[in-house]
Amino acid sequence: MPSSSSSSSSFLIVLLCCYHALITIIPCALGDPRTTEAALLCSNIIISPPVRRDFISNFWDALSSMTPLVSNQKFAALHKGSQNATVYAFSECMKDLSKPDCDVCFSESKTKILRCSPFQRGTIGGRLFLDGCYMRYDHKNFFNESSVSGEDKTVCGTKDFGGDRSVYKANAMELVRNLSLEAQKKNNVWFFHVGSVNHRNVSVYGLAQCWKFVNESGCKTCLDEAVTRIESCASKEEGRVLSVGCYLRYSNNKFYNDNSSNVVVPFGKQGHSNLPLIVAASSSSLALLLIIVTVTFFVRMNILKQRRERRKFGALLETVNQSKLNMSYEVLEQATNYFNDSNKLGEGGTGSVYKGVLPDGKIVAIKRLSFITTQWADHFFNEVNLISGIQHKNLVKLLGCSITGPESLLVYEYVPNGSLSDHLCVRKKYEGLNWEVRHKILLGTAEGLAYLHEESQMRIIHRDIKLGNVLLDENFTPKIADFGLVRLFPEDNSHLSTTIAGTLGYMAPEYVILGKLTEKADVYSFGVLAIEIVSGKKIRFGTCMKQRSYVK
Repeated sequence: MPSSSSSSSSFLIVLLCCYHALITIIPCALGDPRTTEAALLCSNIIISPPVRRDFISNFWDALSSMTPLVSNQKFAALHKGSQNATVYAFSECMKDLSKPDCDVCFSESKTKILRCSPFQRGTIGGRLFLDGCYMRYDHKNFFNESSVSGEDKTVCGTKDFGGDRSVYKANAMELVRNLSLEAQKKNNVWFFHVGSVNHRNVSVYGLAQCWKFVNESGCKTCLDEAVTRIESCASKEEGRVLSVGCYLRYSNNKFYNDNSSNVVVPFGKQGHSNLPLIVAASSSSLALLLIIVTVTFFVRMNILKQRRERRKFGALLETVNQSKLNMSYEVLEQATNYFNDSNKLGEGGTGSVYKGVLPDGKIVAIKRLSFITTQWADHFFNEVNLISGIQHKNLVKLLGCSITGPESLLVYEYVPNGSLSDHLCVRKKYEGLNWEVRHKILLGTAEGLAYLHEESQMRIIHRDIKLGNVLLDENFTPKIADFGLVRLFPEDNSHLSTTIAGTLGYMAPEYVILGKLTEKADVYSFGVLAIEIVSGKKIRFGTCMKQRSYVK
């Protein structure tokens, strides 16, 4: 007869094995993250300069803090900072999205919301609606809002329904009314519902969801107003109402997931079996122990991580101060005419780049990093400590840096012909590239990557090869730029397991899904780049639309 101790041990082993199986299988179930942008609504209120720096720091801190929360529970609601610089932030995925799809949608949200960001526009609020998720940040506490006059937006499809419009409109309105009623029912703890209506062989599909911070009465108010507003779209193929408290959509195509693995079933709907209660009661002590051990582990890991980051920053500061790369912030500030907009060359997710003229007359490009976060420290460390010693004709040369002023600056050689994105997408001040030049660009970019992967003293993976990161000098020689996301690749490793970083559309699918990084990630990105150069057309994800790198 087994003892209770051995039974508990056996149960723990089974539980851990099941958990391992789940976390191994689920991340591979990547479907459609529905990252189509429905609307980006930026606040028209500009933050005052005295509090802008603190607000920007809190903004990045909020984005960083939301990531693990969304990854664990598919939503996040928090605030960072105090007084005038407080940032309130919220993000939530649609309930029918799987966890991998939610992660991808949230990562895309972090990239797109930057177009409303305080460091780019100086605004103190923004709302981003993707078809799979929602993100908002603001200076005010909006967690008690379900509907605000003038802030809701109705987005109608561009095409009229091709069949019987009167039947389609009637079906659409019946559907959204039904969805609204079901989503706001008292026993619907998730305030979410999907469904369809089919009358006279005309089908309409829809989804309704209230955001996590909205209560029952607020959900009812928001969805009732949404139903009224969406009627103006009802003869179109699809329509959406985007509210501060809810989201309502219908379409002639089924866009949602309604299988049992994705749609969360409300509590009390699973039947009357007593087995779950018996298992829960018998394992409650074990569950409590697991929770205590897990919390202790993560607290300890967080403390160690903070210590490593402090040591890393201290080592970086000492390295910069003692090297020939160290340059005066005041000199670089004057070189750009105090970062005058007329000298601005471009902007990315990690900072803005300005043209500057040093006291000796040398023209340089100065990258301005206006925030301090863990991501910033990694970016700066990579650029200065890893790349400063690498010299190759197809890599942009780092000339210097400043880390002691109010902002951190990186100084590069000036490349006069802009980036590939300027030539293939913008074409305002650049002529098209002939085939001989395109061949030269492809060959040079490949040589630069081969040097990073095989010929440098350290094997390096760039992780963000794209049009905007390939610059062209006066002879149209390509130079790979922006090394903020690079990773060292030890000789004896088959791969690196790391957080996903790069630009959507250029990242290899196996890297996005499994997080296993090899040189093949750069090779895949180069393949996409080659297709763009040969075809002269942007990739599907919108490279030519100021697409930025992100770290998930």
